[in-house]
Amino acid sequence: MAASTNSEPALTPIKFSRLARRGILLGLSGPQLLMASLAAGTLILGLYVGAVVMTFPVIGLLAALAFAGVGGRKLIEWAPVGARWLWRSTGGQLIYRRRIVRPRPAGTLALPGDAARLRQWLDPETGAVMVHDPHAATLTAIIGVSHPAFVLLDPAEQERRVVAWGRVLATACRSGRIAAIQVSERTLPDSGKGLAQWWDSHGSRDETWTSQTYAELIDRAGPAGERHASTISISLDMRIAGRAIRAAGGGMKGAAAVLRQEMATMVAALRSADLSPTDWLTPGDLAVILRSAYDPAVAGALERHGELGRDLATAGPVAVTESWGSLRSDSAHHCVLWISEWPRSLVFPGFLAPLLLSSGIRRTFTLLYTPMRTDRAARDIRKKKTEYISDAAQRQKIGQIEDAQQTAEYQDVLQQEADLTAGHGVLRCTGLVAVSANDPDELERTVAAVEQAAIQSSCETRRLWGQQAQGFAVAAIPLCRSV
Repeated sequence: MAASTNSEPALTPIKFSRLARRGILLGLSGPQLLMASLAAGTLILGLYVGAVVMTFPVIGLLAALAFAGVGGRKLIEWAPVGARWLWRSTGGQLIYRRRIVRPRPAGTLALPGDAARLRQWLDPETGAVMVHDPHAATLTAIIGVSHPAFVLLDPAEQERRVVAWGRVLATACRSGRIAAIQVSERTLPDSGKGLAQWWDSHGSRDETWTSQTYAELIDRAGPAGERHASTISISLDMRIAGRAIRAAGGGMKGAAAVLRQEMATMVAALRSADLSPTDWLTPGDLAVILRSAYDPAVAGALERHGELGRDLATAGPVAVTESWGSLRSDSAHHCVLWISEWPRSLVFPGFLAPLLLSSGIRRTFTLLYTPMRTDRAARDIRKKKTEYISDAAQRQKIGQIEDAQQTAEYQDVLQQEADLTAGHGVLRCTGLVAVSANDPDELERTVAAVEQAAIQSSCETRRLWGQQAQGFAVAAIPLCRSV
């Protein structure tokens, strides 16, 4: 009997590059080398004056700062985070209260922290809102995307969609004018608007007990459910695109014209990847997203009432209080987790399903891509290769054993060089998860559930201690902010 063969193509497993831990010399970073040099200088000074024993406490403190680790970082690497936190706490910058009686400047966004510098620009041709960051010199537009459930597709269709999405990202790398691409997937409470519209169109509204019971069920079932919403944001680097902006008329008008070209390219790429892009977000759409991020309790009401809360000038939070490990705004407590390690072993494209499909959790999953131009990526890869080879030679000279971690990182660099030579793009990817809950105890339980889901997805997460406000502005708001 002949054995039956399966002609259906199998999914191709993938592997991510490791988080590079390469330092300046022998794997040591600049602050570590500084602490080690101070420890050596203190020892030499103690030998010179004949008081070596008295210098041991100082040497031990410097060595602990250089080599002792807490929370995935060395103690000396926590110094900038702690110093900035103390500076902000003494300056009263951990608490934000909106001044309702004082109007904001026209065209600004009512956001706390450094996001207050953002400006809105309404494109007259597309009707889309473009967010301008004058300090970073970027102009950002957001589009909504709908797609079928990836995990329900057959393996051949999944493989095809993965390849198509790779082409979308490669298109952004070839442009050279894109500063960042942000993909956000939000879990929101379902307002029940779709069920209500269906009942209004197809329901039988008589006075029978069955009709009344069904209407009450629809009214209660909608807000009790949840839905997923996806957006893609593209950010134009106005410095790199300066010549094209001047050719298009200069100023914000010219920048908007250049960004429209990138928007058209992105829409075409998304459609070729079998994704369904909606219209570019208007000021009202962005206002609902901003308000829902800081105040999730009103998300359902904002969707039910079409014109409520759609003023971008007042869409920000009313009150924000930041602590060392969490953030509180209006009706919710938030916590931001950073995906510090992607899967180190071979995984299939649907590996994030436990994290993205976890029910009963209000969270926003964000992927922030930073495209690199081909020439810049080639120079960066050559620099990394030179540093790895020189470090290996130095370790061999002093008799230090080669570490498997360093060998694996070098192989990742070689794989990136091969991919770049084959015509693929190089992107720096940052993953963040913003978790929201009603009270601190529920927040801790939800964070633990998200961390467990990340483990099931073969990922490692870290809480952004001392950086919750900055991390939340990046993870929960689709404005391509830098971390």
